[in-house]
Amino acid sequence: MGAQQSEPFRRPTPQEVAAAAGRGLPDVIGPGLRVLFCGFNPGLYSAAVGLPFARRGSRFWPALHGAGFTDRRLHPWEHDELLRRGLGITSLSNRATARADELTSAELVAGVTGLAVKVERYRPGWVAILGVTAYRIAFARPRAGLGPQSQPLGRARVWVLPNPSGLNAHFPLPALTAEFAKLRQET
Repeated sequence: MGAQQSEPFRRPTPQEVAAAAGRGLPDVIGPGLRVLFCGFNPGLYSAAVGLPFARRGSRFWPALHGAGFTDRRLHPWEHDELLRRGLGITSLSNRATARADELTSAELVAGVTGLAVKVERYRPGWVAILGVTAYRIAFARPRAGLGPQSQPLGRARVWVLPNPSGLNAHFPLPALTAEFAKLRQET
């Protein structure tokens, strides 16, 4: 897995994390990505430090590596490395919350419009929605499951992955990685 690197930022205090509520994050995005990973929204810790999936225990990075998207485990601050591998990160809502269930259905639905604009501009091959619940609500597909979806988003194909949040107890890291690997095989 590569050597563990310390964060190139000061760890925020609990007060700084709480104060990040409502803040957003810049996208990690560029033209012609293989996969644009799209989460619900930033968590408070990520918003406090200004990096996606920044919490030390984030399962996004080990799942990405374990699935074969990267040759080593990347860190949240390695935007350039992520983009070089044809991968990007965005969110349906750019409002940081402690839990994804703090978002309203209207926020998720509205987020599809912004996501469609990004897909039209940057033209990723795949959009991977990180969370079946978010996908069902945002895209008005209440019976959707994990995996490839029949409806594209613009010219991009859509794949639904489990939410990598540690709060998603239905998918321990090996199961999460296996789902990421299914998408990797298609890219």
